[in-house]
Amino acid sequence: MTDRATHVAVRPDYDPSADPLADPNWQEPEQPRYKLSWTRLILLLLVLGLAGAGGTFGVIHLRNTAGPTAKSWAVPYVDVTLTPTFPFQDPTANPANDVALGFVVADPKNPCRPSWGGAYTLDGAGSLLELDRRIAQLRQAGGDITLSLGGLNNSELAVACTDDTRLTSAYRQLVKRYDVRTLDLDIEGTAVADQASLQRRVAAVAAVQQEREDAGKPLAVWLTLPVSPSGLTDDGVAVVRGMLEGGVQLRGVNVMTMDFNNGEARPDMLALSTSALNGTHKQLSDLYLRLGRKLTSPQVWSRIGATPMIGQNDIDAERFTLDDAEGLARFAVDHGLGRVSMWSINRDAPCRGTFANVVVHSNTCSGVEQEALAFTKVFAGLPGKAAGGADYESVEIPDQATAVDDPKTSPYPVWRMTALYVGGYKVVWKGVVYEAKWANSGQDPAAAPPAGAQSAWSVIGPVSPVEKAPRPVPVVTDVSDPWTPGDVYRRGDRVLFGGLPYEAKWTTKDESPSTEFPIDADDPWKPLFTIPGEPKTN
Repeated sequence: MTDRATHVAVRPDYDPSADPLADPNWQEPEQPRYKLSWTRLILLLLVLGLAGAGGTFGVIHLRNTAGPTAKSWAVPYVDVTLTPTFPFQDPTANPANDVALGFVVADPKNPCRPSWGGAYTLDGAGSLLELDRRIAQLRQAGGDITLSLGGLNNSELAVACTDDTRLTSAYRQLVKRYDVRTLDLDIEGTAVADQASLQRRVAAVAAVQQEREDAGKPLAVWLTLPVSPSGLTDDGVAVVRGMLEGGVQLRGVNVMTMDFNNGEARPDMLALSTSALNGTHKQLSDLYLRLGRKLTSPQVWSRIGATPMIGQNDIDAERFTLDDAEGLARFAVDHGLGRVSMWSINRDAPCRGTFANVVVHSNTCSGVEQEALAFTKVFAGLPGKAAGGADYESVEIPDQATAVDDPKTSPYPVWRMTALYVGGYKVVWKGVVYEAKWANSGQDPAAAPPAGAQSAWSVIGPVSPVEKAPRPVPVVTDVSDPWTPGDVYRRGDRVLFGGLPYEAKWTTKDESPSTEFPIDADDPWKPLFTIPGEPKTN
């Protein structure tokens, strides 16, 4: 890399300060004006002609001596459908301000219907994963989401859905439902070269982006693409160009600095990553120049993101360590990199037991020596944030002095002091939904834990004013005898009470089945139904 500034003539009507792709935290430096002489024009045509004939070597690579002024934005990925569910909405469990939620893909049964990982419909994710509520809680705490579509597995919507109108409708549905401000298009595998799907995606995204712009709700769009140590692949560059030429206002290009597979026995992952980023910088500088946009070096850096796979990569020899993370964070600040992500926050933990000292390819641990959330904390220290983002401070909950929980409008059982809750049980307390981290009893979800201790409850989010009481689901259908006071019931006898089936755990008389959930251990009746909020058991 050189510090010398090389200038070329560009179309006179281009104004970098009005460029909608500029980083929201980046202050545009004053740009000098140049006259377009015949000599310079001929030189420029010759340079571009050489590049078109034989590659990019003939294109002048823009540089300037201005230091970076963009603030790098940290946005780690969360694998939404992975078990156990990661509580990204809880600031006590997640040090990151913003998160990228992945992955939205085509529903296997309906290629034009969006789903989460092919396993949950949008409504299913809302009820079974509490996704809508958790997103609302993250935003209430000052953070935000980036919605990530695609990924390596399953079929991305534009690949599976060949109906242009229905594809646009699917993107529109996603953006509207989650009030998306930033969209991440993760294009991998054969999708990178699938020309038909690329054209469909460009048209659909451009249409939805324009609709949001017209509505006063701008939609930022990132491309996430594979990368080699020398930069983007030829197909990757073509994807970026197609987006720009198709009218999509790209916020940036996020490159996956992972799985380089360069054959080295002990590869230097930081060096490979920075090499890939430098290569991408040159490619984007050249591409924007070809499209008539003169960008300074800091402007280009602000349009580049990096996503390492923390810890053990898919390639056995490749391990991205905490030292590598700290080095990448320094690189991001020094160069004004627009974004730093990581795959994934679910993996940001040490591997335990027999897996601690071997090569482990895990979705729930990193495979390297670390403290829990150590990688997230490194990148969370980056100074930037998303456009329009707020500072991430604390969870906002309703006024505890006035909040009253009504069982008729609470989507889960109201918390009880005497009940025993197992890990994963959800309750409502003082207008907020909580989930038990582990088995506990008598620990007020809304109360601050003692000094040095953690709360036994994770905050899921506020209760919506339109929600209703949980509807129990019977697991048997052959119970018809109502419970009757005065009758003696022995172990195994089944009755209906309040329209729901119960089974006697021991001999009992004049003890009606409980309607408070969870059922206490000393209650003589076992419910033969499930209610929302109970964790699933095998």
